[in-house]
Parts: sequence; C-alpha cells; structure tokens
Amino acid sequence: MRAVVFAYHNVGVRCLKVVCARGIEIALVVTHEDDLLENIWFDSVAANARELGLRVITPARADSDVCRDAVRQADPDFIFSFYYRQMLPPDLLGFARHGAYNMHGSLLPKYRGRAPVNWAILNGETETGATLHEMTAKPDAGAIIDQTAIPILPDDDAPVVFAKVTVAAEQTLWRALPGLMDGSAIPRLNDLGRGSYFGARKPEDGRIDWKLPAQNVYNLIRAVAPPYPGAFCDVGVHRFTVTGARPLGPIAYDLEPGLAVRDNQVLGVCGDGRALSIKHLLYQGSNLSAAKVKALIEPT
Repeated sequence: MRAVVFAYHNVGVRCLKVVCARGIEIALVVTHEDDLLENIWFDSVAANARELGLRVITPARADSDVCRDAVRQADPDFIFSFYYRQMLPPDLLGFARHGAYNMHGSLLPKYRGRAPVNWAILNGETETGATLHEMTAKPDAGAIIDQTAIPILPDDDAPVVFAKVTVAAEQTLWRALPGLMDGSAIPRLNDLGRGSYFGARKPEDGRIDWKLPAQNVYNLIRAVAPPYPGAFCDVGVHRFTVTGARPLGPIAYDLEPGLAVRDNQVLGVCGDGRALSIKHLLYQGSNLSAAKVKALIEPT
C-alpha cells in the first residue's frame, strides 16, 4: 500500500517512522520550510525523510497546484497528516483510495483546533492524549479511529506533556495501522458536542495577570514554558519572564499582587492571597538572583 504523508514537528517525525515500520510505501512526504524567525527546537521531518530515501516537497500551500499534482501522481491509498500546519482541501483528500487521516494532540472531541497541549495545561486538565481521526472539510471533526490517553501531572509543563503526547501519537498509529490496511478498523463518532474548539495562541497571551488565583497563574507558567515563549510580566520598564515556579500557598506578608522579594526569595503574589515561589526569572536573557530582582523592582 502507498501513502502520502504531510508532516512536521516531532510528532511528524515519529509517525512518519511508524508508517515506514508498518510496511506502507511512502510515495511522497510533504512538509514545511522552517521559519527562520521561529525557535526551531523540534526534529526535522525533511531531514529524517531524506535519510529514509523518501521524496520530499515543501510547497508554500497545501492547496497549490504544485501540491495537488504531486499528490495525484503519487497515487496514494492513504493520506496522513501528522502535525502538518495547514488544513488539507477536500479535493486533495479525495485522492486517497482508502481514506485520509490526521493525528491530533488531544483526546477528541476535546481541544479541537490549535495548540491543544498548551490549552489543556492552561485549563488545569489532568489528562490529554493523541487521536487518529478521519480528515474532513471541518478541522478535527472526522470519525475517531483510535486514541491514547496520557496523564498531566500537577507540575508537568508544556514540553513534558508534549513529549508524552508524541509517544501517545506513536502508540496510537502503531496500533491503528493494521486495521486501516486490512479494512477492519471501525471508526467511532467524534461527538463535537462533548468538546470545544480552541484557536492559536500568541506570545502576548503569556502575559501574567497577578490578580488571578495562584493556580491560574501557575497553569499559565506551565502552559507556555520554554521552548514556548514563556509567561511574562512588566514592572515599570522592566520585562521579566517566569520560566519556573512552585505553588507556596497562603503567605503571611501583606503584599499587593505582583513580583516581590522577601527573605531572599522571589515571590509571585496572586489575587487570592497565595503566592508562587519563582525559581527561574529571566531578564534580558539572564536568570536573576533575588538580590538583582529586588534592585530592579524596588529601586532606592
């Protein structure tokens, strides 16, 4: 059987290798050119595909004539999308004789749309996962083929959870491919009424509102931890990025919400009277000591 694989990021690399390991001929790999302005912390689909001797193209758009022609000529039984960043148009999906399938980083129907790992942490979820589903004109709306759950522990941050989701995606695809290949897979309803759609996140969405409860602030710090842009706040003209914190509970000090230094410890005081112990605080690219933070936020 033959497949065209649209892929990017770590999930794309691992799932590409699973398709190969299951004995499906990959006639074409479609991926993205890396954006020089983006922090590329993840593995390269293009490099891995070329190491495997596969044909790779990087069209600017999946709905271009160049992409359509390449997919048509590949004559695929399957089309797969593994963290490819664009929706595939319905006419292109129709080139696959035995269906087109996407791997999504959540337990559908929950967290459809963009940045599902980050949104799940931000909302305090204790579980997420990976779902293989049929592709339709509407994003993340097709029938579910299989899915694998992973726990989100109380102090897991986004890179930790993303690594777990990557493994879950690999396991899900490995388990599902035999049924897709022999026609025994039984799709099940993706009940959209039991989930919600979430949009893309921007770096500005990492701004901390210290008036919120401590758990909300802590979830934000975890959800956008590096290599994501990070949670930040401004004190006067100074911008600080919080890259590591721990909940402390109620504090004895009478302090307004925001950054503070007490007993040589940097605190993030929150609106519910609780605080976070700030373990890593970046300023102009450097991790600051409590004394240096104090000098910046409490000038003499």
